[in-house]
Amino acid sequence: MDDSELAEELRLVMGQLVRAVRTADKMPPGAAAVLGYLDRVGPLTTADLAQRRGVSHQSAAKTVKELLAQGLVRAEAHPGDGRKLLLRLTPAGSRRLAEERRSRADWLGAAIDDTLSSAEREALAAALPLLSRLAAHLNSK
Repeated sequence: MDDSELAEELRLVMGQLVRAVRTADKMPPGAAAVLGYLDRVGPLTTADLAQRRGVSHQSAAKTVKELLAQGLVRAEAHPGDGRKLLLRLTPAGSRRLAEERRSRADWLGAAIDDTLSSAEREALAAALPLLSRLAAHLNSK
């Protein structure tokens, strides 16, 4: 298999895996993505979130409005630009995100246990650093 074929097969399989794991989600993907960014990166503006997610400002603003109403994020004045608001994860948002992540991990872990042999689980574990390096390289571009 050449690099192009390997890349296409990886893209297809990863897409299938991501879509399958999303079926375990209890919250909309946009909301989970916003909470995830705020958890990993820290406070962001709605414009920052839209850019990172690759969605329109209006779409990000709708998601942010819903998360604010649920008390999962809070808005505060931007220290460098009074016209902007910084969004922060609330303790309730952190708990909700942790629940979502735990649910996904439990669901995927059960599938790994049901499907893969011990040797296959070791091979999967050995591949994780490679996938991480690929992701880091792609995210640095």
